Amino acid sequence: MITIRPAEDCEFDIVALGEVMLRLDPGAGRVRTARTFDVWEGGGEYNVARGMRKVFGLRAAVVTAFADNEIGRLVENLIMQGGVDTSLIRWEKYDGIGRTVRNGLNFTERGFGVRGAVGVSDRAHTAIANVRPGTIDWDDLFGRRGVRWLHTGGIFAALSENAAAVAEEAMAAAQRHGTVVSFDLNYRPSLWAGIGGTEVAREVNTRLARHVDVMIGNEEDFTAALGFDVAHVDELLSALPMDSFTEMVGTVAGKMPWLSVVATTLRTVHNASANDWQAIAWSPGTGVLSSAARDHLGIFDRVGGGDGFASGLIYGLLQGEELQSCLELGAAHGALAMTTPGDTSMATREEVLALAGGGSARVRR
Repeated sequence: MITIRPAEDCEFDIVALGEVMLRLDPGAGRVRTARTFDVWEGGGEYNVARGMRKVFGLRAAVVTAFADNEIGRLVENLIMQGGVDTSLIRWEKYDGIGRTVRNGLNFTERGFGVRGAVGVSDRAHTAIANVRPGTIDWDDLFGRRGVRWLHTGGIFAALSENAAAVAEEAMAAAQRHGTVVSFDLNYRPSLWAGIGGTEVAREVNTRLARHVDVMIGNEEDFTAALGFDVAHVDELLSALPMDSFTEMVGTVAGKMPWLSVVATTLRTVHNASANDWQAIAWSPGTGVLSSAARDHLGIFDRVGGGDGFASGLIYGLLQGEELQSCLELGAAHGALAMTTPGDTSMATREEVLALAGGGSARVRR
């Protein structure tokens, strides 16, 4: 299905390219009334690499940049705890107050019942957004050192014109060296609003998509980020499932025939604490496949569920599993990631394999 470089020829199984922010979490309360915060590291692209390392035990690294101050070093320390290699992190001189270079902050409350989750990010002019094309020696990374898989996405590409250009440079270099490229569209209206909205998002993401092997997103991502006319999730779920799913991914695959895999999650939000959760995937050899459906899945913290899906899916593909098995791994890991606080997964490989194989939440003694 996908040609993947041998592990023995590569230093890393996966490298993520993107921003890693410091998440400030008010716990069970609200940001506006908080007096204390827990802190976590998190970022759409990084979360996937972190899951690959901490949950699945593969060799993972992150390409990012920080302002060299105490906040940047705190995030680095959190990354180290997750086992992700930090040798590719760039450190930018801090000017004292963040006029020219900063570290990203993300205030996120979890939501509960009828109160939805809320996120407020503070990430303009961050160190990774300022990195310019030509700064990183991608041919050395993908060639001499060797990487089996590169993961990046639409969140990083939206940070700045520089970020989009760096993503394209990295993705093109990865392909030159036989590294598989996955891209999570991860459309965030707030990131694109000040720089041209959906029109610019579609131009940037369509340009980057030419270098993608595995495309990941949800039904809204494909419409907003790529401009495809995809039915709304409510229409998908009310129709015959396989017919609706086939139409959705068929639209994407038909317009981008070079893609090896298209994968998406489907979520129906009953309230902040209970979502229906399922995933689908397509490849030329399998057609459309669907994972087990988990209706009224209990949600503790929904942030990172899509990233958990991506890392489980990619893990299966790297292991050479059939696409159906990869899909079940992704859906199971995404479900488990939403049962614990923070952006990153606290699941174990054994828990993911058990749930993907049909396991339940019965107590284990």
